[in-house]
Amino acid sequence: MPSRLRPFRGLRLSRLRRAALDLLLPPVCLGCRIRIMDHDSLCPSCWSQINFVRPPVCDRLGLPLAIDTGGLTVSAAALANPPDYDRARAVASFGGLLQVLIHGFKFHDNHNVRRLFGRWMADAGREVLAEADLLVPVPLARWRLLGRRFNQAQILAAEAGRRTGKPVNPFALVRIRSTPHQIGLTRAQRSRNVAGVFRVPARELPNISGKAIVLVDDVITSGATASAAARALKQAGARKVDVLALAIVSERYS
Repeated sequence: MPSRLRPFRGLRLSRLRRAALDLLLPPVCLGCRIRIMDHDSLCPSCWSQINFVRPPVCDRLGLPLAIDTGGLTVSAAALANPPDYDRARAVASFGGLLQVLIHGFKFHDNHNVRRLFGRWMADAGREVLAEADLLVPVPLARWRLLGRRFNQAQILAAEAGRRTGKPVNPFALVRIRSTPHQIGLTRAQRSRNVAGVFRVPARELPNISGKAIVLVDDVITSGATASAAARALKQAGARKVDVLALAIVSERYS
């Protein structure tokens, strides 16, 4: 067969395999499970239930803003409590269907959403990912990792890295002690709860020094965990630390 025809044959075989797969495992909405056209997606009804974060946003916190100033804007919240990271970006506001999908992913081993989440994060974080040297997932406490059997932040970082070609280092940051859940704590209590909890191992220092890091997590709540992790990375010599999350807990700020 002429070599110029081989790519066309490969494309046709790929389409046939996909058609056979769709026949055996028809694509369904990841939210409501109705039949749809493509795998790893949502139906229009479920899509409309995701409150995506769109510009304008606070350049530091990634919070949605009510007014577009036409340039970079820092919110009053960021001025009042500057984070230790440089910038944060998130796919959508935490709540509703996204909260259901995240909880299914984290607590019920529903990993069929990982490719959709990775696609969303690569898009929402394209600004910070373009400048990144390395992606670092926020680590879980050892006992929590043993109970859950996986770190959701590491899976999200792997998906974002696969889509952008950026390297991922899941060993660059460790938790040196366990902490209680942050649920129900005030902002100040959250900060105290995670103070000094992260460390860069000595063997990883050369991999962090001078690098632009994107810290990956599933949800930004108060930003206390991200700030504590960013402090550890900057103390280890990171040039800058941005944060990329699937969801952010926020209200609109003017």
